[in-house]
Amino acid sequence: MTFVAIGTEPASAAPRGAGPLLRAWRERRRMSQLDLALRADSSARHISFVETGRSRPSEEMVLRLAEHLDVPVRERNALLLAAGHAPRYPQTPLDDPALDALRDGLERLLRGYEPYPALVMDARYDVVAANRGIAMLLDGVPGSLLEPPLNAMRLTLHPRGLAPRIHNLREWRGHLLAQMERQIALYRSAPLRELYEEVAAYPVPQDRPGTGDDPADGAADPVPYFALPMRIEHEGRVLSFISSVSTFNTPMDVTVAELAIETFLPADPATVKYLRTLAG
Repeated sequence: MTFVAIGTEPASAAPRGAGPLLRAWRERRRMSQLDLALRADSSARHISFVETGRSRPSEEMVLRLAEHLDVPVRERNALLLAAGHAPRYPQTPLDDPALDALRDGLERLLRGYEPYPALVMDARYDVVAANRGIAMLLDGVPGSLLEPPLNAMRLTLHPRGLAPRIHNLREWRGHLLAQMERQIALYRSAPLRELYEEVAAYPVPQDRPGTGDDPADGAADPVPYFALPMRIEHEGRVLSFISSVSTFNTPMDVTVAELAIETFLPADPATVKYLRTLAG
């Protein structure tokens, strides 16, 4: 299992100071100046002065406002710089020795989840680590799509990737695109927007036949799913997975803040049985 270094993306430029950036984040969160002031233990007047540049916010005030506006860690550095303060959060390369414990923990987590699929992604959905369950799902994907950096969205939705094997592609594609839209609203990332436009433009083949009672599912009766599954074919069998995404609580590093762990939980007994059989 190999981790790859995450490339850096410059924080947003702020030629006019922190005020316009803070106002943009407040409006993005659909919050009034009074709402923000009440949450941040300030006053609407002071918030107004900060946004118009009449008042220079302290480092503590910038961080407090960013916390209540749910500003991503990378963008908090941009706000601090725009206000004339030093960045608070480092951006440590994932292969740096300082993150040895993190990498070791993630590797143990991914291996421990086998035979079920699990992977680690960065904020642009580039895969930085994956287990053998993911490798199993990628059987048959052309080598051109597997060249680094592997991108989870591209691998899933590309017409030569996993898309032709996903039985409920239209539903799953809609879920993934909506997820990306939420991330774009949160991170304001130009590369993420470019990726969204690329994968949203991929042609969408017809959904494969098959519901819960498709003989290929390995189940005689429909299965009641508790969340939207990804139903994907592997060697003539249809496997069903429920996806769960986890992030780190209160990260203090940009790299760590932008990591996400996606695990795929088998959604029916047939999938559990099949994967355990493959695992020997």
